[in-house]
Parts: sequence; C-alpha cells; structure tokens
Amino acid sequence: MDKPIAKDLENIKGQLHQAQKELSVLYDISNAMRTTLELNHIMYIILTGVTSHAGLGFNRAILFLVNRQDRCLEAKMAIGPESGEHADQIWTYIKESDQKLEDLIADDKLSQLQNSSTLYEAINNLKIPLYTGEGSLLAMAFHKGTPLLLREPELDQYRNAPLLQVFHSKELIIVPLKGKEKIIGLIVADNIFTQKPITGEDVKIFVMLANQAGLAIENSQLYEMVVQKSHTDSITQVWNHGFFQHTLSEEMEKAKSANEKLTLLMIDIDNFKKLNDTYGHQNGDILLRELARLLKKSSRDRDFVCRYGGEEFSIILTQTSKEQGFDIAERMREEIAHHSFPKFHADKDLNIHVSIGLATSPDDAASKEELIAKADKAMYIAKFGGKNQTCIADKEAG
Repeated sequence: MDKPIAKDLENIKGQLHQAQKELSVLYDISNAMRTTLELNHIMYIILTGVTSHAGLGFNRAILFLVNRQDRCLEAKMAIGPESGEHADQIWTYIKESDQKLEDLIADDKLSQLQNSSTLYEAINNLKIPLYTGEGSLLAMAFHKGTPLLLREPELDQYRNAPLLQVFHSKELIIVPLKGKEKIIGLIVADNIFTQKPITGEDVKIFVMLANQAGLAIENSQLYEMVVQKSHTDSITQVWNHGFFQHTLSEEMEKAKSANEKLTLLMIDIDNFKKLNDTYGHQNGDILLRELARLLKKSSRDRDFVCRYGGEEFSIILTQTSKEQGFDIAERMREEIAHHSFPKFHADKDLNIHVSIGLATSPDDAASKEELIAKADKAMYIAKFGGKNQTCIADKEAG
C-alpha cells in the first residue's frame, strides 16, 4: 500500500475514533440529563460533563441563566478547582477511582471537592446586566448568540468585566444555551491549569452539548413553574397549606441533621371577620394579598411564607433560634401595624394588626404536629391576651 494512502487511512481512522468518542460523550451526558427534571441536578450534570475527563475535559466552567425580569444573567453554578494543588487533588481522586461519567455525577465526595473551591463561592450573587457597554463581555456573547473563543490579547479589553474579576483566564470559551425559541443562558469554560489550547473541535462538541443542555434546562424550568403553581395559594401567591406541611417536615429533618434551630411563626389577622363583613370578601382578599406581600418582603430568602388557611399565615424560619425568631416576628408585626392598607370606602387608610405565635424546634417540639400545635396555641394566647402582639410558646402553650 502506498504511504500517502496509508497515511490518509490512518487519518480517517483517527477522525472516526474521535467522532465516536464525541458521540459517546454526548450520549452519556444526554442520558444523564434525562434522569431528572430537578434544575440544580441538571446543571450539575451539565457542568460535570463539561469539566470531567469522561466529558469535554475543561478545567473550569460557570453556568449562567437569564433572569428576564431583572434583565440580567445570573451565575447559577460553577465547577472547577481554585488552584493547581486543588486541581491535582481532584484529578488524582478521579484517576484513582476510575469512574465513568454517570459515576462521577453520583459521587458525593467529588461533589464536595468541587464545591469547596473559592470559584463556587465567588459566583454567589454574581449578576451581569444584559445591556451592552464597555466591558460587558457576557452581554455581548448573549446578544451575539454564537460561541465566542477569546484569547489574549483580545481578552485584555474586557479585564474590567465582572466575569473576569472572578474567572481570571488567558483563553476562554463562551457558549450560548438555546431553548426552543430563545437563548436561556451561557456556559463559560477554560483550561486555566493545564493551559491546553481550545480547538475548533472543542468548540464544535461544546456547541452540540450546549444545544442539548439548553433544552433540558428549559424543560426543567417549565416543570418547576408547573410545580410551583400547584404549590401556590391562588389568592395571595405565597405557598399553600400542602406545601407548608411537606416543607416543614423536610426542613425539620434538615435542621435535626445539621443540629440547627428552626422556628415557626403562626400569624393571624386581628378582627378579620369584622373587616370582611364591613368591606366585603373581595376587599378582604385584597387585604390578604397585601399582607402576604409584606410578609414576603420582610422575610429572608431562606424562609418560607405560607397561607395556612383563612386569615392565618405561617412562616418557616430556617436556621433561626427562638430569640432570633422573636425579633423577626416583632419587626414584621410592627411593619404591618404601621403600614397603610387600601382605604376601600373608609375616610382614611386601614391599619391592620396581627397576633403572632412562635415555637422553636427542637426546644419546644420534636415533631411537626407538636411544633404547629405549640405555635398555634401561642398565637391564640397572643390574640386573646390583647391582640397585636407576639407570644412565645412555653409549657402552658402545649
């Protein structure tokens, strides 16, 4: 056989082997994404696929999703070591464990190693405006809608961009995540530690992965919207009673495992029947919506504001002691008391007051049912003891 022909055959064989490997990687990642509709799990699968040796093999990656309400890109998850030493630690573990992609995704130890990096912490609350301006690297990539492969010195003009303040790179790739009709996010990746150049072949397979990933994320978001709607009270738009019962059980278990406190507030509107009789049930619903809005505004991101039933609300305060819970309850109560509610047919603004009962797990109760009963009893003590006050569960509230 002629040498040129043999060389051509060898090249073709190599290309076929590479194509087979790429298709196998995409198949494995696609299969993994089909196992769940939970958004955080899907994003972890995607980033593990981008960064693992069994996937695309990049050193680091950040996933951003579009927040259309705030007109920004939000960093949702990142995977990647914080230093060469940390990289060696992760890669040594992966090599020694000799796992396939599906095993790496399910490996809790690897997840802890990945999430212990400063990169994971640095992207918390990172939001990039979607308007294009000087240094707006991600906004430019989003509006362009095609992959961007950037190297020094071209990257230098973007050194003040928020992305490069946490993702110091000499070369990086930005790939759009496309849903059915629009771009829903971006993935940024680099090889900061290995310094392996990003090739055209890398870009091609990354785009193929991103196209599948975008659809998987979009489906997950639609699923979560449906689930959230089924768990949302139609009048007040806070969590409903069913969600409250399920979530309180879950959060009490988490608090117990982490040896943390959890405080439950039960909140009842004072004289609500009289307000309903005076202004009508439709206006009563308006008052409920406005109160729910105030409670959500006064709560922390990690808390759960729920409509327990009728004019009664419940708030699950995670990682909160009895003393902290009392301070939060009193602040809420005072804000409500000083808030001007809609006038309706009255000559002046309505002032609404609430009575609040408080109980803490595990101090006051070990079970969900007992915690609810203690907080509810404390709330009735507050109501019948003069109203517009907060009462803490005690032995008499059992």
